[in-house]
Amino acid sequence: MKILITGTAGFVGFHLAEKLVPYYKILGLDNINDYYDRELKYGRLRQSGFEINRIGGNQPVYSTKHLGYRFIKADLTDKETIFQLFENEQFDMVIHLAAQAGVRYSIDHPDAYLQSNLVGFHHIVEACRHYGVERLIFASSSSVYGNTKETPFKESQSVDYPVSLYAATKKSNELVAHVYSHLYGIKMTGLRFFTAYGEWGRPDMAYFKFVSKILKGEPIEVYNKGKLERDFTYIGDIVDGIKKMVDHPKDDAYRIYNIGNSQPVNLLEFIKTIESELGRKAKKVMKPMQPGDVYTTWADTSRLEEDFGYKPSTPLSEGVKKFIRWYKEYYGA
Repeated sequence: MKILITGTAGFVGFHLAEKLVPYYKILGLDNINDYYDRELKYGRLRQSGFEINRIGGNQPVYSTKHLGYRFIKADLTDKETIFQLFENEQFDMVIHLAAQAGVRYSIDHPDAYLQSNLVGFHHIVEACRHYGVERLIFASSSSVYGNTKETPFKESQSVDYPVSLYAATKKSNELVAHVYSHLYGIKMTGLRFFTAYGEWGRPDMAYFKFVSKILKGEPIEVYNKGKLERDFTYIGDIVDGIKKMVDHPKDDAYRIYNIGNSQPVNLLEFIKTIESELGRKAKKVMKPMQPGDVYTTWADTSRLEEDFGYKPSTPLSEGVKKFIRWYKEYYGA
């Protein structure tokens, strides 16, 4: 089976490609934008065996590490390039993870979200329609639940009140996917990710910033005075769950799943876990609630467990320890 994975220079896409490439033919795609440090994105690609000086143009390059893994640099908003790629490759499945990420960034940079998350998503589903792709798995987000007080979050709940533009674009993706599934018979599966963390993570995420600043002796900013809860989910558990879906796909025309840890952690407790693993105390600067942020995320993953046997198994302390070990090795901290 030949699979396109978009966003493979990104955090989740990198890990998922590494997980699937021993079993499937993978073509990775990413535009390698400058939302955060490009060198980290290139570092992920190097880790996957790609020679950076060969990346570019319109042709995929081969990994020197993984047989059957190729990568192409391309932008989702370039419809002609995306359609040509689908015509040339004839994918059996698409796993669409590429998107403009970040809740707070969307407050000041709305155009980036409209282009990548709406226009880019439209090009992907249109290409699936025109070139016979039978199945699309796409990334949604826990942010679609907004500030609902009904916990844990279930896929059956209303998600009509997002509190950030990022969340609104992800909700829009779910609606568009439903329409394309209904009209054109493409099997669509949306995954609402809950605070993924781990090695090769995103520098804009709180846990990454906390570790970096604590090691440098710099103060960390703690929003809403620490009165926040997040369902931190280790990246290894996430890609294990997605692999189960790829290996044993269901016949549902359209389905949405939460993919999280089902164990929300108070932000101050999370910081204590980091402090314990680092052996250092954080200098905390208490900040008010930020626009677009939510108070709690908590995944009910029973649907995913029932359909695919998903069961996250990585304790927070172990996941944090793995991230810190990687961080120190990568940055020489």
